[in-house]
Amino acid sequence: MDSVNPAQTDPRRRIALVAAVYLGSFIATLDVSIVNVALPTLQRALATDLAGLQWVIDIYALCLSAFILSAGPVGDRYGRKRAWLAGVVVFTLGSAMCAMAGSLSTLLAGRAVQGVAGALMIPGALSLLAHAFPEPASRARVIGGWSSFTALSLILGPMLGGLLVDSAGWQSIFLINLPIGVLTVGLGLWGIRESSHPEHAALDPVGQVLSVLWLGALTYGLIAAGEYGWGSGRAATALVAAVIGLALFLMVEARVARPLLPLALFRDARFAATNFASFVLGFSSYASLFFFSLFLQQVQGWSPSDAGWRLVPQFLATGLIASQFGRLARRFEVHTLMVAGYALLGSSMLLTLFSADTPYVLLALLFVFLGAGTGLAVPSTSMAVMASVPAQRSGMASATMNALRQAGMLIGIALLGTLMSTRATALLATALEQAGLRDAQHTAVAAVSRHDLGALASLDSGTAHTLLTGALADGFHAAMACAGVAGLLAAGLLVRVRPRAAALPVRA
Repeated sequence: MDSVNPAQTDPRRRIALVAAVYLGSFIATLDVSIVNVALPTLQRALATDLAGLQWVIDIYALCLSAFILSAGPVGDRYGRKRAWLAGVVVFTLGSAMCAMAGSLSTLLAGRAVQGVAGALMIPGALSLLAHAFPEPASRARVIGGWSSFTALSLILGPMLGGLLVDSAGWQSIFLINLPIGVLTVGLGLWGIRESSHPEHAALDPVGQVLSVLWLGALTYGLIAAGEYGWGSGRAATALVAAVIGLALFLMVEARVARPLLPLALFRDARFAATNFASFVLGFSSYASLFFFSLFLQQVQGWSPSDAGWRLVPQFLATGLIASQFGRLARRFEVHTLMVAGYALLGSSMLLTLFSADTPYVLLALLFVFLGAGTGLAVPSTSMAVMASVPAQRSGMASATMNALRQAGMLIGIALLGTLMSTRATALLATALEQAGLRDAQHTAVAAVSRHDLGALASLDSGTAHTLLTGALADGFHAAMACAGVAGLLAAGLLVRVRPRAAALPVRA
């Protein structure tokens, strides 16, 4: 079912439609960067530990990555306008739940609601714009504007988040979504005309349930390993359940008529390699914001607003490079730009050997290189994935790429966070043993997981601060080194697996 499109007949509705989609994407993307800056404040306010902070980000990424593959079929079956507006309404309600949370469990419930809603909003935005603007020239302009507006939300996120946390409390980073959400729904109800194609919709409920179960078990297992050790019963049980769940998920996807995850596409080495690269992009670049936010505040001691401003060079570099990607693609092969992006991303991560006393100019330089690598990697990976499949599979390929990127961020925060805490705890415990403290391991776990100097009260404050920040910095180095190796591994794989030459722009 397709109705006459108001965007082609009424300029006012054209403006309302574009404004609604832009604003909806703005708040969904803003939530990716704005929450990270508030993490240390949330840790103190909700009396949680590092594992709790990992879940604040990961529960959102878990729901987003697990449900994003179903978002397209839901819109096709029940109506794209209806599905997208439902996503905006639910996202706004989830934001209200987060703002009113008085405990970690309530906050996580609100973040889960946001993630499910985001799965409808993020891919649905492009579908609405594509159907509203069928002419290639106008479609290119409106999607280009959408990309710029989305990039703006990433740039504003750290600055706005820091200012709001310092001036109005952590609840304000969620409350800001409420008026924008209400305005978005109003504009969307008037400006967007319904469209659907139920005959082409495919739902895979068993695969959907299994994808949530195995990703959730894997995330819990990785985070539990950081809390209780890799050999603990909780971690081992969850990781075994994740392996079994993944095996069942793959079995179902291989046999269902219209699978959630199109395994047949992965038989093409080009598609498999570029989607692995998309996973690494989430694992390394997207997850790094979690760790940089903690480093700036817990190791270097900056306030949320100061930390937010210091993260801006990364997003500015990403936006600048991404905005110029079309010009770069006319001079260089997209494959070359993609390899350069991942190589720059991986190299930057390996150079994050920072301490509490490292001058900001060095951090800013690294943020610029990291942002430039991301600015090259994101559009080039998207183009390579689209070029590796027939046109009629482009929607499924895009959803798969985005789901794997979100899953990469999910697993990156869980695994790298565990690596950081394990390394920091071991180093601090050794230092405490050398200082003659009893029960050094237990004390180190308490100090690292909750960033609690009170656990080191038997030491003088200066020594306690030096030992804890030094241990956290070393843990940060270990996590970023792992992320860097993943980036270079992706670059190396892409060097070996070249895309179809005719599908991508050639060197001018």
